[in-house]
Amino acid sequence: MRGARLRVRARTTAVVLVLAAAVTAAFALAVGYGDMVVPLPDLIAILTGGGSGGPRFVVMELRLPRALLALTVGIAFGLAGAVFQTLLRNPLASPDVIGISAGASATAVTATLTFGVSGFALSLSALGGAFVTAALIYGLAWRQGVSGYRLVLVGIGIAAGLASVISYQLTSSRVTEAQSALVWLTGSLNGRSWNQFVPLAISLAVLLPLTALVASRLRALQLGDDAAGGLGVRVEAARLALIACGVALAGVATAAAGPVAFVAFVSAPIARRLLPGRGAALVPAALVGALIVLLADFAAQHLISSVQLPVGVATSIIGAPYLLWLLARNNKEGSGG
Repeated sequence: MRGARLRVRARTTAVVLVLAAAVTAAFALAVGYGDMVVPLPDLIAILTGGGSGGPRFVVMELRLPRALLALTVGIAFGLAGAVFQTLLRNPLASPDVIGISAGASATAVTATLTFGVSGFALSLSALGGAFVTAALIYGLAWRQGVSGYRLVLVGIGIAAGLASVISYQLTSSRVTEAQSALVWLTGSLNGRSWNQFVPLAISLAVLLPLTALVASRLRALQLGDDAAGGLGVRVEAARLALIACGVALAGVATAAAGPVAFVAFVSAPIARRLLPGRGAALVPAALVGALIVLLADFAAQHLISSVQLPVGVATSIIGAPYLLWLLARNNKEGSGG
């Protein structure tokens, strides 16, 4: 048993280190490559306070905040997806599938198109919308406890209703305003700056330690409510704390970059396939999310030379086939409904 545990721990450590190295390489690529290519030695000098002129301006003012935002958005979405999917024991239970991201999006679009809200107030409205939607889904799914599949079905229904709210706001607004909102709804890092990164970084500085603290209850909750209660876990309080952390992570990421599709959905399953066990894989999932967003944003910028696509277009190309495969596999196994 001890040898098996050591092998699992060694494999997990190796996976985390490889993912961290891949994220570092993708980050360096995002910051250093573009119309002006910055060699790695010059890039290191700029990031450590040296450099001057055009290369320093391009790196520090244009590329670095966007790359940092891609990194932190990916971490937030990946971690949120891992928390929800592990807690509810359902691979479909990610914020972008069960309506959390839709709630943040609907509130933000309504705030900006109807009331002209912008800036930090817009971010707060998106976060508030995510929490209100989560509370509504949880309340409707509650039946002496919360079943993963019931919550997913309720969330999908709520998301469909919120999609109609978004459609109404877009069709009843001016074309220029609707176009700008539609780009945000796709999930975009285009034109992002330090103004979007700093609030997200501050939020994650609070949320990551909180999530790590309450995640210690996840292993017991995976055994079921009765078993977790027998182990001394306050099941409902622990579940609500974990859901609150997951909602907050998804909400602040959506506020910063829009509802970047499928990052939360695919990060945890990919991370778990790299690991020997079936644990929560929170740290690997966060790193996978960061890697996906960094690579997707790089592809969205450079895949078509004359056009910068929203990052959500690239992540949808990854996530949509995975969703179809997952549904087909579940139906084949008789668990798809």
